Amino acid sequence: MGSTEFPQPLEFPQLLEFPQLLGDFHVHSTFSDDAVATLGENIAAAAARGLAELRLVDHVRQSTTWVPEFVAAVAAEAVPPGLIVHTGVEAKILDSAGTLDIPGDLVFGPGGIDTVLIADHQFPGTDGPWSPRATRERLDAGLSTGDAVDLLVGALVSAMARVPFAQLAHCFSILPKIGLSEDDLGDEHLAAWASAAADTGTIIEINEKWSCPGPRAIRAARAAGARLVASTDSHVASDVGRYDRVVALLREAQSS
Repeated sequence: MGSTEFPQPLEFPQLLEFPQLLGDFHVHSTFSDDAVATLGENIAAAAARGLAELRLVDHVRQSTTWVPEFVAAVAAEAVPPGLIVHTGVEAKILDSAGTLDIPGDLVFGPGGIDTVLIADHQFPGTDGPWSPRATRERLDAGLSTGDAVDLLVGALVSAMARVPFAQLAHCFSILPKIGLSEDDLGDEHLAAWASAAADTGTIIEINEKWSCPGPRAIRAARAAGARLVASTDSHVASDVGRYDRVVALLREAQSS
């Protein structure tokens, strides 16, 4: 494991308040080109932190071919008692119809991955993914905030229907990148989003790195009966299971 610095054990009072902190459902390894932790380092860090669940996740595109290698590598890792390890691949939404950037031969279940993490890395446009800059240009040219939010929420709902029992990765992180915020989401948008998650069994992660979704969305998810989990979106093992922003979001959602 080298000189990896493992996180300190979880604090018991926080666990009593928020049991979600016992898991980290979005952790990257060297299978992603922007991460430095190995699968084994992430597992060891989760065990040292005292986590009960860990989801090992890496980025894919339609052209990705290494998913079977990833699945085999995870299966070959020794998992300490008391820790459950899940797998997943993270893929962006490609368009407003909810098309996902995943390989066509992706295998789920035994011998495959557990789930797909649906990510708003770019804006799901009507004709394909729009970069934040291209989306801002459209907003400046007359695309209304309401229409933009309709496209985003509609794409998320459609994507959840395409891959049941998926997970929403850092949902709504695209909004600040295009000059909007979660305040631009109406109550009806959040209700539709949360109901779709509950109906399809989609997990909603509260993401430490991007500090989203916010308190209103968390409350909507709870009201709809959707499952909420915590994630760090870590790219280095020492970040696994370390939560500050997630705790603040949960507390605000609880107190509002």
